Amino acid sequence: MTEPSFTIGIEEEYQTIDPITYDLRSHIQTEIFEEGKRRMKEKVKTEMHQSVVEVGTGVCRNVAEADRDLRDLRRQMIDLTEDNGLKMLAGATHPFADWRVQDISPDERYVQVVEDMQIVARANLIFGLHVHIGIEDRETLVHLMNQMRYFLPHLLAISTNSPFWIGMNTGLKSYRCKVFDRFPRTNIPDAFTSYADFENFVSLLVKTRSIDNAKRIWWDIRPHPVFDTVEIRICDIPLRVEETIALAALIQATMVKLYRLHARNQSWRVYSRALLMENKWRAARYGIGGMLIDFGKECEVPERELLLEYLSWVDDVLDELGSREAVNVVRWILEHGTGADRQLRVYEESGHDLKAVVDYMIAETRHGL
Repeated sequence: MTEPSFTIGIEEEYQTIDPITYDLRSHIQTEIFEEGKRRMKEKVKTEMHQSVVEVGTGVCRNVAEADRDLRDLRRQMIDLTEDNGLKMLAGATHPFADWRVQDISPDERYVQVVEDMQIVARANLIFGLHVHIGIEDRETLVHLMNQMRYFLPHLLAISTNSPFWIGMNTGLKSYRCKVFDRFPRTNIPDAFTSYADFENFVSLLVKTRSIDNAKRIWWDIRPHPVFDTVEIRICDIPLRVEETIALAALIQATMVKLYRLHARNQSWRVYSRALLMENKWRAARYGIGGMLIDFGKECEVPERELLLEYLSWVDDVLDELGSREAVNVVRWILEHGTGADRQLRVYEESGHDLKAVVDYMIAETRHGL
């Protein structure tokens, strides 16, 4: 059995902010997007709402490469937005922006999505983090994907960064999840017995005109339709670049550990979607401050304890991958809180001033750059 490459690719979605109103502002396509294309080539893309801009690293051989590439992309996007009189921030929802007044990108693909899904698409004003891990053999990919589903709520909890929605404290640490739930073909998928099983599923949806291609499957984890990667899509975009790198490093380490078990016929137990969705709700609601279910012990365990166990479980592959320092940032998050925790802290300390929260998010987006 040939070991996968376990390459890393990272996509981040940023908000473009008016420096006077602190609200989202649609960027001018010709000024920001076209200039971004000139500077960063294919590493910058539009999204459905014009106040969203997406960047993606190249195919990185290790965490160090991904770190350099992503920091450079963030720097360039901050420069580009500021050159055009805007600010940029990394947050999975904007604290008070109203989706009803946001412009949709004229790209034919997004126009079709809005036509198909109407208000559900227009309201989808959210910002995510997608991490790709290179797994070239599709049968291996499906088996690892089945097992990786167990860890998705833990990754969500670490990344939670969307406590506000149109000016309200939602009470959730990741409200982004609940906005995206309205789309079809989202959330944690069922397990598949083989890649052929997955292909048959996609073929049936195409045949019945439910989708026109596999890119319309928006699960929290999926085989990428074009690249030889498994794509983890559950995370909120974090505030700081080192938080994103920590998540990518932890995802890569988890995949490597699961593969080593798989190669020795010692696969991680595959749990039902219904059980995993219980933990996803808890992660979205409480972040790292709540209780998740340990299905093996059949009891609730504080999420912080589970995350420390998780870090211990991947520990033996970190030095080989050169990612120990990056993964250690998860311990910093456990101590200082996720982006959602820190936003809420600023909100309380400022007397519920959402503009102070936006200021904080802008500053945190630049941290370490």
